[in-house]
Amino acid sequence: MKTEPKTATLPAYDVVVIGAGPAGMACATEASRAGLSTLVLDEQPRPGGQIYRDIEASDSGRRGILGKDYEAGAHLASGLRASTAEYLPGAVVWNIDSEKQIDFSAGGGSRSVKAATIVVATGAIERPTPMPGWTLPGVTTVGAVQILLKTSGVVMEDLVMVGSGPLLWLAATQLIAARTPPKAIVETVPAARYREAAKHLGKALPGWRYLAKGFAMMREVKRAGVPVHRDAEEIVIEGETAASAVSFVSGGKRQRIETAHVALHQGVVPNQQITRLMNCRHRFDKSQRAFLPVLDEHFETSVDNVFVAGDGAGIGGAKSAAMRGRLVAMRVAEKAGRPVSGERETLKAALRKDAAVRPLLETLYAPSEDTLSPADSTLVCRCEEITAGQIREAVALGAPGPNQVKSFLRAGMGPCQGRMCGLAVSEIIAAAKGEEPSSVDYYRIRPPLKPLLLSELADFGAEEAPRQAAE
Repeated sequence: MKTEPKTATLPAYDVVVIGAGPAGMACATEASRAGLSTLVLDEQPRPGGQIYRDIEASDSGRRGILGKDYEAGAHLASGLRASTAEYLPGAVVWNIDSEKQIDFSAGGGSRSVKAATIVVATGAIERPTPMPGWTLPGVTTVGAVQILLKTSGVVMEDLVMVGSGPLLWLAATQLIAARTPPKAIVETVPAARYREAAKHLGKALPGWRYLAKGFAMMREVKRAGVPVHRDAEEIVIEGETAASAVSFVSGGKRQRIETAHVALHQGVVPNQQITRLMNCRHRFDKSQRAFLPVLDEHFETSVDNVFVAGDGAGIGGAKSAAMRGRLVAMRVAEKAGRPVSGERETLKAALRKDAAVRPLLETLYAPSEDTLSPADSTLVCRCEEITAGQIREAVALGAPGPNQVKSFLRAGMGPCQGRMCGLAVSEIIAAAKGEEPSSVDYYRIRPPLKPLLLSELADFGAEEAPRQAAE
């Protein structure tokens, strides 16, 4: 989609960074240090992304609850603020064309900028977790629970956490620190998975601090007296008009926990919406069970001067995201003929060390089979209310992939543009055809990337983006 603003001359930047999480903040700061004109477009009202959300506004009490790792975001945010990079909060990117014209909404209107280089730093999103009852009121994600805690200090009583992954354990310990521990944790990791993950233990030892932190979080949950039901499967969220209980099989027995609040989590996956829109090549990573953009050693995509920094390049965590952001900025500076920091090789070595634990974590916390292959009656596309069974029927009728299923059923055509169902749809189609998701691929992403008000489109112009916009 090629858009034409009201005026012919657009503001132009050497680098436009999309997203102000750890990767975006670090990248913008490093790029501006190299003398590159830099703009950061961020959907949030303040920098930080999801992991460091609202870091600038959080008080000492909330930082104490969220932990030392959360506090690390303050340094990145202050670095961005002190840099010459222009930071525009509340900016929702809804289109990028082949000439790197970026269209976005901010302040009730839409405008455009041109970029010589685009850095996609939109991070990760939580994996879709289709299961019976997951669309009921009272059911949310672990990430959403964290957002409430970070932005408002709000916690849910009698919360049952369902799924697996480091974020689940982190959020549980944060809720304990907030004096509202979860009612229970229903973990979906099969017992055999621990043995599989143990094969990677030797190579993971350079990242021993992550392992120690994980064990410490599990001990904290145990000390708090939170029941943990392991090796859970056949999970059902019960309720007519809202969640009322979680039932599951654990230890060979059907169990049931009454609750009005359920938080789901099956790990996080790269947010591929922008790279898909820009026709970057992607590959399916069997370890992460997710699509990743194809990148070179400098995190550049198959589209010239389009880079991916942070978890959008593959899940690595906040520390790795910040290092990737700096490395991307150094490469952009190098291509522009600017001096490059001598820290690059040191950063690369630190990045390799930080990533050593990933194979173990990805094996241990791979998504559950129930999530990858939901029952026919389970809703998969929440926006259009399409079930797994309907998707399998479309495949039986000849639909070869997600885009054809979209044509048959409208799955993926809602406001979320497939964010909440895309991976699940690809997995279901692949299983029905006896193939890998790499062969059936993913939805074709089209603009607008996010819901856009007609009033924002009507006010479409090319006004210059404000410098260092106020909080």
